[in-house]
Amino acid sequence: MTKLTLGSHPHMLGFEQLERLLERTAKSGNEGYPPYNIEQTSDSSYRITLAVAGFSEDDLSITVEDRQLVIRGRQREDDTSRVFLHRGIAARQFQRSFVLADGVEVREAQMENGLLHVDLSLSRPETVVQTIDIKKG
Repeated sequence: MTKLTLGSHPHMLGFEQLERLLERTAKSGNEGYPPYNIEQTSDSSYRITLAVAGFSEDDLSITVEDRQLVIRGRQREDDTSRVFLHRGIAARQFQRSFVLADGVEVREAQMENGLLHVDLSLSRPETVVQTIDIKKG
């Protein structure tokens, strides 16, 4: 039995890129740190919120490459003179990736009370109807 993929289905022409995006998303395997929320703030906007307590703006980086939003966190080395009796606050680096659909753009990012908010907007292109002339042969 052959595996039927989006790219090989006769009615799904040009969807090979979507199939690659789905595979890349499935392989990303993000662990549970840091926790995050995704909320729809309007019909055409979204907000991703990450709990990044202990990180400063300088410890975080946000990039978009090939329709993938990547948020990285790296904390500087602790002062070695500090002695912890208990260390329950995570101080590890992380990377979170989100695949963005066509038309989704990152508007801004801001820190507020240990939360990193990344605002996204969706621009919908106008519907274009094209008539194709049939040549006599």
